Amino acid sequence: MPQRPSTRSWGLARPTPLNSAATRAEQWWRWPVLLALLCTIPAFYIELLENLPTPLAIAIYLVAAALIALSLWRVARLLNHPRPYLRRNALDLVLVAGLLLAALLPPSAESTAALAVRLLVAMLTLVRMVWAIRSWVSRGGLAYLLMLALLVLGFCGLGFWALEPHAHSLGDGLWLAFTTAATVGYGDIVPTTAASKIFAVFVVLLGYAVLSLVTAAIASNWVENSERRLEQDILRDLHAELRTVREELVQLREAQLHREDR
Repeated sequence: MPQRPSTRSWGLARPTPLNSAATRAEQWWRWPVLLALLCTIPAFYIELLENLPTPLAIAIYLVAAALIALSLWRVARLLNHPRPYLRRNALDLVLVAGLLLAALLPPSAESTAALAVRLLVAMLTLVRMVWAIRSWVSRGGLAYLLMLALLVLGFCGLGFWALEPHAHSLGDGLWLAFTTAATVGYGDIVPTTAASKIFAVFVVLLGYAVLSLVTAAIASNWVENSERRLEQDILRDLHAELRTVREELVQLREAQLHREDR
């Protein structure tokens, strides 16, 4: 009998194991879906910038929705009971509907409701992408997290460089990305356009989370090193006491043998 999940998944987790064919299909489709979701980020800002064609953003939204729907269909058709799988991946179903709605709505610059819907879809897309790469983050290696933090910082710096008129160079964009992600806000460079202000929201959510992971990893390494040294000290003292007990036992045995010989 199939195992029932012990906790709620809320459309993210997959507690019930899939068969081998479905697992392979899910792993294969993970990367195209992740790439399509990543492309929806520039599509969101294409809607806010007048000098870029809106049909390009519509095409990106439609392709992303089609890839997510196709991945769900390919995996579900390999299962004997696809409904539990679809329920556990409710977020993907919501994203498909949201991306289709984002493609059909008028440009964000002309409609506040359309901008709000696309902003909500962007938030859900960010959650979905973070969940897709959760295994990379859960590895916990400090060097790995530092590399991830540099990649996120570089991507955010490029975004500010493209969206903020006061960021005249990539260095200015990187500086604005760091001060925004670290919630420092020196005020020398600040987001001034609607696109850069919305982008700053995502930078805070993503960048602050990555910086927190790096800080936690550094603190964890310090704690582990302290615990390891403490364990070594305890083992060293224990070995010393065992040697002392062994020497005392040898002396007692020799004294007993000496009394028996007499």
